Amino acid sequence: MRSRLFSTLVLWTVLLGGLYLFGAHAAAVLVALLAVLTLHEFYAITTKLGLPAFRWMGLFFCVLMTAGAYYLGWYTDGAEVMGPVTTGLLVLAFVVCCIRVLGERDPSSRMEAIAATMLGLFCIPFMLQFLLRLLLSEANGGDNLALCLWVVAVSKFCDVGALLVGLAIGRHKMAPQISPKKSWEGAVGGVLVSAGVGATIAHFAASYLPVSLTPALAAAIAAVLAVLAIISDLMESALKRRAEVKDTGALIPGIGGAFDLTDSFILTAPAAYFIFMFLE
Repeated sequence: MRSRLFSTLVLWTVLLGGLYLFGAHAAAVLVALLAVLTLHEFYAITTKLGLPAFRWMGLFFCVLMTAGAYYLGWYTDGAEVMGPVTTGLLVLAFVVCCIRVLGERDPSSRMEAIAATMLGLFCIPFMLQFLLRLLLSEANGGDNLALCLWVVAVSKFCDVGALLVGLAIGRHKMAPQISPKKSWEGAVGGVLVSAGVGATIAHFAASYLPVSLTPALAAAIAAVLAVLAIISDLMESALKRRAEVKDTGALIPGIGGAFDLTDSFILTAPAAYFIFMFLE
């Protein structure tokens, strides 16, 4: 617990310090870096399951779909460019996979190689890039760094709330076959903590967030994102359980690998993007 708390404090310090010094560019670099590390861990798991992916090709496209698409949007028309570019890159990656697999893989694992590579690209860089699209969007006058930080906060504080409440009063197991330590009490606690954090930030940082994001609305959206964060975490836990690994890596003491850090955003990033585009 101490190492997890220390790592959490360090990560928030690095995040806030980077954003303070370098602004949106720090966010783009951090998302791209975490996407690459997460995808690397994902491919390690699929290889362990007997589904070897085109690792380096996937990591190359991962960078293009995050940092590459972001900076192309930065210098052109913003989020309107990022959407078609990332979708196009995903299709291009599939085409490249189909070409590569014909001559470089054992015929018995050709489809598995394509499936593992493309599943990783879709679930990780394609989903995480929605944070960068939100950053470049026209909502809130186009300055959405605080809004992206709000999404990160409500997503991750769900984990904190679920852990603390689960340890204190958790009695009823949520998914014992997937993640034995998760409880329904912890899940409810995580949702309530996210809602409280979302409302608190919306109240005290109102001048940096969209005018429409009142504390009440912020609490409601945060609750939805928290539920999605829990589902994302359970899906990652199911993958780890299938591969018989406790953590996806040992990059972050007390937390695990990059995937253990970013799993919440796989569903919350696209959901937040579309929610705030609807509210614009």
